[in-house]
Amino acid sequence: MGKTVIEKIIQGHTADEVAAGKIVWMDLDVRSARDFGGPNVVKNYEREYGGLPLADKTKTFFTFDLCAPACTLKYADNQQICRDFARKNGIQVYDVDSGVGTHVLMEEGLVRFDSTVVGTDSHMNILGALGAFGQGMGDVDIAFAFRTGRAWFEVPESVKVVLKGTFKEPSSAKDLTLFLLKVLGTKKVALRAAEFTGPALAGLSLAGRMTLCSMVTEMAGIIGFIPECGAAARDEIEKYSGVSFSPLLADPDAGYAETIEIDIEGLSPQVAAPPSPTNVKPVAELRGTKIDAGFIGSCTNGRFEDFAAAARLLKGRGVKKGIMLKIVPTTRRVYEELLAKGVLQDLFDAGAIVVNPGCGGCAEGHVGLTGRGEVQVSTGNRNFPGKQGKGQTYLAGPAVVAASCILGHIAGPEDL
Repeated sequence: MGKTVIEKIIQGHTADEVAAGKIVWMDLDVRSARDFGGPNVVKNYEREYGGLPLADKTKTFFTFDLCAPACTLKYADNQQICRDFARKNGIQVYDVDSGVGTHVLMEEGLVRFDSTVVGTDSHMNILGALGAFGQGMGDVDIAFAFRTGRAWFEVPESVKVVLKGTFKEPSSAKDLTLFLLKVLGTKKVALRAAEFTGPALAGLSLAGRMTLCSMVTEMAGIIGFIPECGAAARDEIEKYSGVSFSPLLADPDAGYAETIEIDIEGLSPQVAAPPSPTNVKPVAELRGTKIDAGFIGSCTNGRFEDFAAAARLLKGRGVKKGIMLKIVPTTRRVYEELLAKGVLQDLFDAGAIVVNPGCGGCAEGHVGLTGRGEVQVSTGNRNFPGKQGKGQTYLAGPAVVAASCILGHIAGPEDL
């Protein structure tokens, strides 16, 4: 029997024979830790391995993104613990001015289509958008990876998700992702790798691919891959990696646990209402729900095109008085592009609050949190109670967030 995408990637990094359900030792191309979990990685490393050297300091990194710059004394201490360890061991730190770690690893060319990458981030699987295997792990496992350059892993089953039909604006990759969350829930791809295929996926930009792959986490999946890749996305991936984009593809006779067909023809804008990302409804069913704030950012929707889409709607209209729209670019490079192309000016003129790159409200203490009774529409990836504060969070794409902030209630671009 042939191999699936994840089986091929892992097979290239182990001497063991790879098959679904087998536990193998896997070599790691990149091992990282962020300011959340990083200090515990350091503590575990120093306790277990003393003064022993890292397996390869050129493949080991810290990325600070959750609380960047530090807004609490705890995070200031945590980041400095990691910096001190990094200086002692010659490790590269992508500090608080860099942005979301997974995006930074991509932009710095440290991840390519057949890489294996681990870190202390539950959305490390966003790197499936590049054809890479990314996986979040606990601090004990990451400390072991720092020391050995390896990790054990149970090879997951794979599911093929076949999308039938296409969609067009004003619907976006986020609307597609939310719709898939509604259909797949948290059981159909749970603990499995998903391979998404269908004509609509070939037109996704790199940002769109990252949106879909990042929220495989919310489907309880291990990782998602997208075999189809259009020219624009391919060019952008190659710009970052510096190598030809030639992702591994499943063999024709690869074994899948299940094949799921989903009709997305004519997809309309979607919103995930509290209390979970799978509680998805068309915008039309929630239209008129009063909001207090909007948030555009996170690893899921913080790329240039996300902000450009919002800015096009906001220009000449502006944020409704009494509504807060919070903008958090994913990385410094995204911020720079927003500046260079005038999008940041448009957002500022529209009344948006723009802050430095990072995770924003996905981390406690940063812009994007809600107070008790506050209602926010957000491009983030989670809306569980308490995740972004004591208020209520509705998940949507950038265009829906912008339209909602213009009108003061949940709305789609077609309502403007």
